[in-house]
Amino acid sequence: RWLIGRGMPPSRRGTARSQPPVTRVSVSCGTDEVESPQSGAGSSTRLSGRKLTAARNYYITGVVDDPVGDCYRFAEMARMTEVLVIFAVLASSSGLPALHSKAQYPPIFTQPEQIHIAYAGEDDPTQMYVVWSTMNDTKTSTVRYFPVGSTNTLVAQGYSRKFVDGGFLQRVQYVHRVKLTGLTPGQQYKYVCGSDQGWSEMFSFTAMKAGSDWSPRFAIYGDMGNINAQSIPRLQLETENGMYDAVLHVGDFAYDMDTDNGQVGDQFMRQIEPIAAYVPYMTCPGNHEFKYNFSNYKNRFAMPGDEIGDSMYFSFNMGPAHIISFSSEYYFYLRYGFIQPVKQFRWLERDLREANKPENRAKHPWIITMAHRPMYCSNTGKDDCTKHESIIRTGVPYFHILGLEDLFYKYGVDLQLWAHEHSYERLWPVYNRQVYNGSFEEPYTNPGAPVHIITGSAGCQENHTTFDNVTEAWSAFRSDDYGYTRMTIHNATHLYMEQVSDDQGGKIVDKFWLKKDKHGSYPKRKGAPSIKQDLPPVKKIKYAVNKHMLSNIVQMEMKDTNEL
Repeated sequence: RWLIGRGMPPSRRGTARSQPPVTRVSVSCGTDEVESPQSGAGSSTRLSGRKLTAARNYYITGVVDDPVGDCYRFAEMARMTEVLVIFAVLASSSGLPALHSKAQYPPIFTQPEQIHIAYAGEDDPTQMYVVWSTMNDTKTSTVRYFPVGSTNTLVAQGYSRKFVDGGFLQRVQYVHRVKLTGLTPGQQYKYVCGSDQGWSEMFSFTAMKAGSDWSPRFAIYGDMGNINAQSIPRLQLETENGMYDAVLHVGDFAYDMDTDNGQVGDQFMRQIEPIAAYVPYMTCPGNHEFKYNFSNYKNRFAMPGDEIGDSMYFSFNMGPAHIISFSSEYYFYLRYGFIQPVKQFRWLERDLREANKPENRAKHPWIITMAHRPMYCSNTGKDDCTKHESIIRTGVPYFHILGLEDLFYKYGVDLQLWAHEHSYERLWPVYNRQVYNGSFEEPYTNPGAPVHIITGSAGCQENHTTFDNVTEAWSAFRSDDYGYTRMTIHNATHLYMEQVSDDQGGKIVDKFWLKKDKHGSYPKRKGAPSIKQDLPPVKKIKYAVNKHMLSNIVQMEMKDTNEL
């Protein structure tokens, strides 16, 4: 008898109970046996009457139609692949786990795990990444998928990369990436991933809808750990109920993905699988990913346009929005290269310039950015966002180069999403620490500056971040409850956001509408750059980076690292 657990192949959990030769294998789910419809008796499945040889793998292709309990969904998966289950017959009746009875047959770990999906096309709704890990190399990386309601099974091949964690044990795993192309926009698909050495259970996703005339829905949060990930059960339930089209995770994963030689990262990726395997999980790096040059983050995630495994910054279009994800961490971990924030800054300007072309802004009028460390915050402590001239906002101290507030103001960014502080804070429309509300009665209707949201309270072992007793003029609402943010972009003029408190059983503790009749550059103000104004040349930026960042910001980086 082989006990088959959901999501785990017999090669990992099964136990041999009979000595060879064997001609029959019995399958059970817990205490409930699965009836074989062919024979109508017991739970046995004959394998063509052949004798089975010890220590060889066999494949079960005859499957039951009515599985019970927590067994695999055999009936659905049978037509997805001929090789459904792999098992081994042992030459011993000692009851040892499969493949462990003799030293020459070491354990193999080829079952897909940590499965997640992400949009693959920057402006193409017909593409999707499927990503997973195995602890051993499987040689092939395959996704079998089909449109719901169709009997036509499609097959896509990808590749795997050997990822060696930077910790003491140098743990190895293989991260598989498969890009699905030619998807029908708005169509729901079911899929399994893996290889003939092990397949995942079945998941589903809906391809992005085409065009801009639809209303995408998001769950948004940052700073979620393995421990005290208080928001996950509610997010999982809401994902199962179809409430979201995508998740935006604004940095800081697992706490930390590199901990325990990367095993904490593995646990976290398994933990989010009930969410991330069903809706695109879009990310940006945070400070807790900094170890080994962000290698855990870079290797575990695939993002739009990411063909080389470096998802530190990217953009994509979704409905009426152009969403930009970038790394705030380039400004604080210069040990990994002084030129990286320069390259990113230039990329950001090119991307924003392209997004502001009249034909593009007409299709995707909302420009939304996401990065981990905020420009502003009213929390206690000494984080960069508490400074009067934060580095993210104003750039290199004294030189004021590479600052992002002027850049985002110049190109009319509508909404900026941040995390890092373990709390929620909504800001009034703000530029250069001055509030520019649309009006007294409707501050978020045609505001005169970008709106900032800080949402870093999904839950981790570092608990809450407290607020300063003095409320800044630009701070509109604050909450230190655990929770997350929901956002719906209804159309070209109306965007709705609300904050969910998990501490208060899912209560909405904050909500607002952002309304804009016209998108584009903000009014010219003193000190603000115009849309036609050139920013400092590369030579000046490089000089500032090498002259000042090396002596000033690296010291801050070292202090910040010690406080982690």
